[in-house]
Amino acid sequence: MKFSVIKYRSIWWAVSCAIILAGLVSMVISWTNPNIGAPLRPSLDFIGGTKLQFELDCTQPANCSKPIDIAAVREILDSQGLANSSIQLVTDANNKSKQGISIRTKTLDVEQRTKLQTALSEKLGAFDPKSTKIDTVGPTLGRQLFTSGLLALMLSFAGITGYLTLRFQLDYAFFAFVALFHDVLITVGVFSILGLVQGVEVDSLFVVALLTIIGFSVNDTVVIYDRVREVIKLNPNESINQIVDDAVNQTLGRSINTTMTTLLTLFAIFLFGGETLKYFALALIVGFIAGAYSSIFVASTLLAWWRDRAAKTMLVPVDGPNPQDDIEK
Repeated sequence: MKFSVIKYRSIWWAVSCAIILAGLVSMVISWTNPNIGAPLRPSLDFIGGTKLQFELDCTQPANCSKPIDIAAVREILDSQGLANSSIQLVTDANNKSKQGISIRTKTLDVEQRTKLQTALSEKLGAFDPKSTKIDTVGPTLGRQLFTSGLLALMLSFAGITGYLTLRFQLDYAFFAFVALFHDVLITVGVFSILGLVQGVEVDSLFVVALLTIIGFSVNDTVVIYDRVREVIKLNPNESINQIVDDAVNQTLGRSINTTMTTLLTLFAIFLFGGETLKYFALALIVGFIAGAYSSIFVASTLLAWWRDRAAKTMLVPVDGPNPQDDIEK
């Protein structure tokens, strides 16, 4: 029994539009949020500054008897001229209690960091030195990383579109580009939502993930388009809708198997790879699922819709009266 992607293409398009719309709404909300000011919650990699993370030392008596008071932390930051800093509670992975705090602020030197840590420790309790994390990135380097990442994304889009135009035809390349844009929008939208709900930040690894997603997605799309072209040569008189259905069915098993084996590795990294790689793996998981979906249900069905529409438009003069007949008469 063959699976028809063309028959239910309105459903596939509606699912994609709903997910993308939710992501766009989240990006607008994030942009208008004064604590974020961008479509995604940026990490220090892009904006520069100092990030400090402290956790209370629960081995000391009564040191973790009550949760951290954010109002008290804000008061300390205000007193040291850091009123615009971002504050987040950190949940302990073992007992799920909120005994840690993460502060993102402007670039601080060693003396300023020490002064802030001392003031916080006096107010909240002793911190565990093993859990203390301090990261500093200059604002110039942050801007350079953002610019370089954006340039890399644009060049990859342009290169892939040019290659597909030469290998196939312009309409193939255009709809492959639409599928790639679809995958990037879904991944960015999901992380925008996670930034609002969970406080998840995107760093330079997120840009690497987007570039990887683009490469993976276009690979699946090229396989399907190659089969479409082969089926057209074998059955030139078949409708484009039937051709695309046949091509998708012939490559469906390969696409699913490739995606599933890749996802197994990514889930292992997400679960056991540590905090550094956790959200990098999550971005790849979201992007690869979106990429497989777009290759099968979006790029192929859009191509069929366009070719069918173009064929009907070209056939209109043929079905009508022939001016040459009038001349002969």
